[in-house]
Amino acid sequence: MNIFRLAGDMTHLASVLVLLLKIHTIKSCAGVSLKTQELYTIVFVARYLDIFTTFISLYNTLMKLIFLGSSFSIVWYMRRHKLVRRSYDKDQDTFRHLYLVLPCLLLAFVINERFTFKEVMWAFSLYLEAVAILPQLVLLQRTRNIDNLTGQYVFLLGAYRAFYILNWIYRFFTETHYVHWITWISGLVQTLLYADFFYYYFQSWKNNEKLQLPA
Repeated sequence: MNIFRLAGDMTHLASVLVLLLKIHTIKSCAGVSLKTQELYTIVFVARYLDIFTTFISLYNTLMKLIFLGSSFSIVWYMRRHKLVRRSYDKDQDTFRHLYLVLPCLLLAFVINERFTFKEVMWAFSLYLEAVAILPQLVLLQRTRNIDNLTGQYVFLLGAYRAFYILNWIYRFFTETHYVHWITWISGLVQTLLYADFFYYYFQSWKNNEKLQLPA
């Protein structure tokens, strides 16, 4: 495992921990999009269907279990926890997220590396992950009141994907026949979606101001 892959995994893990910290300790999910969390749950289920059939390493299995468990936990907290769910802004989180699922699934059937169930689901998870952040970004633009933990969560998610792009570039130059163009395209699309957020995040950090996105 190279340093870029490790950095990507750790920033991804940190993003989940930051969000769980907010929900568990503050008992609030204000500013967090349930729609995005549900999309990520679908992403992890589709991507990790092989968790009980294919063993790669203990590290790989643990990370899969962590992301599956955390995604289901976050959705449960936001939907069922009697205190946390009260802070969920349902009226603002209105992005029709399920409309993203079917186009990504159809695209996976058409464009994949091998037409097998596992590979189609893997491609589907990549396409859906590329756009899963959209409900969250729309919610932040609508509310414009972004607390520190929510801002850090979104920033770490974007950083995770940026590190993974560096990982793919590194592997392209160091491994023979390493070309997964589906991951490259979906990863680039996902990173570009964060570009506007990154700009305002660094501006607020530089000026020591509260993070706000333009409406």
